[in-house]
Amino acid sequence: MKKIASLVFVSVLGGVITLSSYLFFFQNKEQPINIVSNKETPSIIQTSSTNNSINNSKYSINFTNAAKKTVDVVVHVKNTAIQTVIDPYAQLYYGRRGAERQFAQIGTGSGVIISSDGYIVTNNHVIKGATDLEITLNNKEKYKATLVGTDSKSDIALLKIDAKNLPFITFGDSNSIKVGEWVLAVGNPYNLTSTVTAGIVSAKARDLKGNMKQDSFIQTDAAVNPGNSGGALVNTKGELIGINTAISSKTGAFVGYSFAVPSNIAKKVVEDLLEYGSVQHAILGVNGAELNGASAKELNVDTSEGFYVSDVVKDSGAAKAGIRKQDVIVKIDNVDITSFSDMIGYINTKEPNDVVQVTVLRNGDYRTLAVKLNKKELYFVKDLNFNLKDLTQSELNRYGIKSGAKIVSVENEALKNYGVANGYILVRINNIQIENAEQAQKILNMKQPNQALRIEMLNPNGELERYIFR
Repeated sequence: MKKIASLVFVSVLGGVITLSSYLFFFQNKEQPINIVSNKETPSIIQTSSTNNSINNSKYSINFTNAAKKTVDVVVHVKNTAIQTVIDPYAQLYYGRRGAERQFAQIGTGSGVIISSDGYIVTNNHVIKGATDLEITLNNKEKYKATLVGTDSKSDIALLKIDAKNLPFITFGDSNSIKVGEWVLAVGNPYNLTSTVTAGIVSAKARDLKGNMKQDSFIQTDAAVNPGNSGGALVNTKGELIGINTAISSKTGAFVGYSFAVPSNIAKKVVEDLLEYGSVQHAILGVNGAELNGASAKELNVDTSEGFYVSDVVKDSGAAKAGIRKQDVIVKIDNVDITSFSDMIGYINTKEPNDVVQVTVLRNGDYRTLAVKLNKKELYFVKDLNFNLKDLTQSELNRYGIKSGAKIVSVENEALKNYGVANGYILVRINNIQIENAEQAQKILNMKQPNQALRIEMLNPNGELERYIFR
């Protein structure tokens, strides 16, 4: 009986130990797992149509309408130029005339239809030197184009095709665009028709150093490649805000930056070409430089942004309005002027005789002056110290030439010693035919130290003289 009781006791004890072990090792261990599980229970996400998610369609950006408005107004421009080369071996046996060989060189680019009757704006460099221009619309119709006029300063050209009821684009206000704003670039890169790329406005009033054209580009990161030149840069409304012109690249292909002529400048050029046949350039009548931190400190100026006036042109609109030396131009017509590019970019949208409101900082005080803009007539050559001006039609007829630039206000003693005086006409510089005073000024002002300049000039008697300057 004792043995049975002992077995029962041992059995009960074993059961208690087993139960205790179970509770200790299993039930107690499950409790933390349940707690963790409760904490990780996902919250319920509502999926009703009234949610405030940032992915709501009213916040998303849709380019389809802008692209639809633009693809049919961007055209393909084919430029055929006849080039003449001299075969030196043939020249030896047959003379120059027998050694001449001609071949057709073809270039391509883009253009933008701006009127229903066939006016097209493109880049000057797209059609430069063309003997034949062919336009292909997005629907593959082809037209011969005639050149209405060009402006090398802004790199804008105006073409015309004989067509009616064409789709066309409207000009937007390039002054109103903001950095970070979405834009589309539409063109024909690598002969791929109607290609649309998207990006943002990366910068405004961008000055490309060494650029021989206007200095106030819109910079974007929309992909632009060879063939896009002359195409459209548009905002999300489908309005033209720029003409795609250049890229910054060491490879010749897009690497992240592209540049466009602002639409306000392009529009002004087009209007001038249609009304006058040439572009009327307006000037404020001041010389100087843009400020930065170092120059502001040196000049003891209260701001590091703006255009510092070092000289005012006599009898100019700026002089008559009361602008003085040491003034800092900070606004024109409520457009902030933080650099030279800002100022020249805005003035390039204006006509001679337009009146602009110029705000200057003078001795710590701001004042606004009404300035009537003058027509730019003189182009100063800094190294040779003389001015140039365009020839009148009667002067061209008198000398039997098609183009050139007239020297006025000679102050260079070396030139005077050579006999060069007012009235001499530049016709070629380093074998480059001179088209106008502005072109001659740019070539001469870009002269490098020790670079030789071979200049051909007509004296007042119409006789050709040649000079070499170093």
